[in-house]
Amino acid sequence: MAEKNLENGLVRRLGLFPVTNIVVANMIGAGIFTTSGLLIADLRNPFLMILLWIVGGIIALCGALCYSELGAAIPYAGGEYIFLSKLFNPLSGFLSGWVSFFVGFSAPIAASAIGFTEYLTRAFPQLLSLGIFEGALEAAILKKLYSILAIILFTFIHLRGIVFGSKVQNFLTLLKVGLIAVLIFIGFSFGKGSFNHFYQGNDFSFDFGGWKTLGLSLMWIMFAYSGWNASAYIGSEIKNPRKNLPFSLILGTGIVILLYFGLNLFYVYAVSPENMSGVLSIGGLAVGNLFGKSFESLFSVLISFALFSSLSAFIILGPRVYYSMAKDGYFFRFVSEVHGVHRVPSKSIILQCVIAIVIVLSGTFEQILTYMGFSLGIFPILAVIGVFKLRHLKKSEYKMPGYPVIPIMYIIAGVSILTLGFLERPGPSSIAILTVAVGIPAYFIFKRRYGK
Repeated sequence: MAEKNLENGLVRRLGLFPVTNIVVANMIGAGIFTTSGLLIADLRNPFLMILLWIVGGIIALCGALCYSELGAAIPYAGGEYIFLSKLFNPLSGFLSGWVSFFVGFSAPIAASAIGFTEYLTRAFPQLLSLGIFEGALEAAILKKLYSILAIILFTFIHLRGIVFGSKVQNFLTLLKVGLIAVLIFIGFSFGKGSFNHFYQGNDFSFDFGGWKTLGLSLMWIMFAYSGWNASAYIGSEIKNPRKNLPFSLILGTGIVILLYFGLNLFYVYAVSPENMSGVLSIGGLAVGNLFGKSFESLFSVLISFALFSSLSAFIILGPRVYYSMAKDGYFFRFVSEVHGVHRVPSKSIILQCVIAIVIVLSGTFEQILTYMGFSLGIFPILAVIGVFKLRHLKKSEYKMPGYPVIPIMYIIAGVSILTLGFLERPGPSSIAILTVAVGIPAYFIFKRRYGK
């Protein structure tokens, strides 16, 4: 029988398998299918790019280990919002939720929807010329329309309840993991690629400019790994959270590290660094080079549907953050309402849908990548610092291995990436900081109007 969480009305229904699937699905999204071409454009060195993907995976695993201890001690919906609010103060928690509202979930939902449309229309370009609108503007309008329809579809699915939604999520995640595994296997077994691609490219200069490029590259890579903390956002709906929550974080992150490593080897084997440079739909290009145009269309379709999985996972997780904020009196009160039948924060889910649609209409994946990367890097660092406070208070239910080296490594790496990324791209990074700053007066407004 499902365990009712009496503190917030949500029900503990999810075991280790669906929760791990949510972690994997949340990580594998638009980033891995679009970022490698952008990285090669700056790095010009395949070996260095693959090394950075491994480094990013290690950083993500360090974060997952830290969150396993935080999540086991504080197993409630909300992720960083709950951790920071309980360990430090409500303002720090609110600011993390404020950033999540705009950047952590709504923007990646938009990016995943845009990625889905890019791959789908790569396979079926006729979808962009239906004769509904006049001139060249039709393709741009239809891409936006398809992205919005994808968001609305999965919003409706997850309004039906966490159990139904998680079943859909399980299927999509297994499809996505299977697709990547098959892609890697048949690519190296039967594809007409070349290992000489690994030796092409330029030597990398480790001067100050080079280090700034490395910082920005790792910021983009960490965006692709974002989601390693996913199950911490649904702690109130996980069965036996002190066991299943830590295991789901560690297991899910480990699986994704292996898949990302193999997929980037596949990219370089299939496409030379020169031809890969700057290409967003790198997966479709790689399959086309190895097997021809017909297979490129087939796998572009499969990748487009694989992006459904990450879009779905974001729609599951984000509303639980806003729901927790509203329950505490730091967000619009209607967001805290749980549906009487399906037992999900339905109005929170609908609000997130609206914000994601606005982002689809106003931007592209390339424009928001650095902004998302910087914004998403701030509050996990603060949450990891919370591990030290948790130990000091002697409230750890599960003690992570490698303490205190692992949290120190994560903090140093995170601060270094943000600093170098800011120096390389101060514009989008400054907008991210401004987003946090605007949250400070918003906190006091919400507290005064809705606070308990």
